[in-house]
Amino acid sequence: MNVRTRTSYAVAGIATLAVLGLSACSSDTGTGSDSTTGSQAEDTMTDDSTSDGMTDDSTEGSDDMAADPAANLVGPGCAAYAEQVPDGAGSITGMSTDPVAVAASNNPLLTTLTAAVSGELNPDVNLVDTLNGDEFTVFAPVDDAFAKIDAATLESLKTDSDTLTKILTYHVVPGQLTPDQVVGEHETVEGGTVEVTGSGDELMVNDAAVVCGGVMTQNATVYLVDSVLMPTM
Repeated sequence: MNVRTRTSYAVAGIATLAVLGLSACSSDTGTGSDSTTGSQAEDTMTDDSTSDGMTDDSTEGSDDMAADPAANLVGPGCAAYAEQVPDGAGSITGMSTDPVAVAASNNPLLTTLTAAVSGELNPDVNLVDTLNGDEFTVFAPVDDAFAKIDAATLESLKTDSDTLTKILTYHVVPGQLTPDQVVGEHETVEGGTVEVTGSGDELMVNDAAVVCGGVMTQNATVYLVDSVLMPTM
């Protein structure tokens, strides 16, 4: 199979895609993405009013996040990340102004994920243009999540392009889902499903805990997670 052809349809995340990254509680103003995907999640976020002229609640949440990237952050690690990266390109506000792959590359918690999606880990797997080209929700494994995987498995991904692509795209869901929309079952770019449970600072994605979620980038909403999500092989 031609991996680059496959990658053009997929868009995954992770860990930094990272996802891109962790975020904290900063209150500076950032900008959101103007592109649309036509997904149900996005339609909900971009609908400015209800049929009777009243403002839709989900739209209010989306507008709040566009005005203040830290408005709807959830997760026990957000405050620590804000303290670690208070400003600059890798901060919560800084990430909100860049496409997701770029934002992830500036996040110090997503270095392994960044390598995996950019072709650094495996030259035949580069999802940067795909990830930056549409709207997504990315479940981004932090570096400590990859550290849980045995070294031999990580080494094998340097040449097993199909498996690496499958794992990465399993971390990506079409459309941007805010914390008040993300709970439930979602089909991933890989084709399988992930289930988000819990609420507030206790969100789980399958068996992975959300470290910090609702992190805005120019075209994606990122949830940093503490484990790599594994699709059915």
